Amino acid sequence: MSTASRLSVAPMMDWTDRHCRFFHRQISRHALLYTEMVTAPAIVHGDRRKLLEYNVPEHPVALQLGGSDPAELRAASAIANDWGYDEINLNCGCPSDRVQSGAFGAVLMKTPELVAECVSEMGAVSTAEVTVKCRIGVDDQDPQEVLPRFLETVSAAGVNRFTIHARKAWLQGLSPKDNREIPPLDYELVDRMKLEFPHLNLSLNGGLADLAAAEAALSRGLDGAMIGRAAYHEPMAILGEADLRIWQEGSPRDPFEIAENMIAYIESHLAQGGRLHQITRHMLGLFHARPGARRYRQILSEGATRSGAGVSLFRQAVAAVSEAMAAQAEQDP
Repeated sequence: MSTASRLSVAPMMDWTDRHCRFFHRQISRHALLYTEMVTAPAIVHGDRRKLLEYNVPEHPVALQLGGSDPAELRAASAIANDWGYDEINLNCGCPSDRVQSGAFGAVLMKTPELVAECVSEMGAVSTAEVTVKCRIGVDDQDPQEVLPRFLETVSAAGVNRFTIHARKAWLQGLSPKDNREIPPLDYELVDRMKLEFPHLNLSLNGGLADLAAAEAALSRGLDGAMIGRAAYHEPMAILGEADLRIWQEGSPRDPFEIAENMIAYIESHLAQGGRLHQITRHMLGLFHARPGARRYRQILSEGATRSGAGVSLFRQAVAAVSEAMAAQAEQDP
């Protein structure tokens, strides 16, 4: 798993569902993909199949759990273990009000001993590696003191791999969106943690907008880089070149080939009663910055939610890009 985590796509609520992950896997063979955060109580008491089901081709794929009750996290991890995820990750970084009300997410930065107890219980029942995604601190905490203590305490409980969002989270006064943008990034602190804890596998998250930024993190000695919204909105620029640039395998991917590879998956989903937009909403960035990309997005955004929308609409959207590129080629000297 340490090789896969050289580049990962961040877990994002309402975004990185199984359709998104299947699409991303068509673009990169190696990038580590994460589920949306799923709460431990939901898994223990809810529809496990709906929450945990994924497609085998998604591997390597990690499940992210939210929770703060060691016994509940143990139970959820035991259930998830039967599904064969490559990793189970504990969320210690999300700052949303909903997460705070449940006393988990970024607020766990205040209680590293509790986090250690949680991951110890998770690891006792999971054959998959247990990892942690965290912030550098919250509110008025001093990250210079908090982060090393957090890493030391939690790693002593058996966690060897951390993904660190290099920003504080402000639990009062900032929205989740603001918490992704306003608190200043401190890459130097994360770099220093790698020097202080060379035995730990540390990945950098936060503000990484392209592959060059990921490569820079790796070149500084970090073990991995996690990219979120940029990988979602510009998948070909990030994942389409990742296998070659990060793992030195393959070649840059062709978005038209990716589109064709998705046809059978779309047909299967529709045959099971699914809707076209449930898949294509994740694919709007496939032709980002190419001629016809705007028309492609327009066709899918306006048509994919309509009753009866199917593969023919998707092909129409892709054809719009082909036509625009052909027209552009004719105009170029």
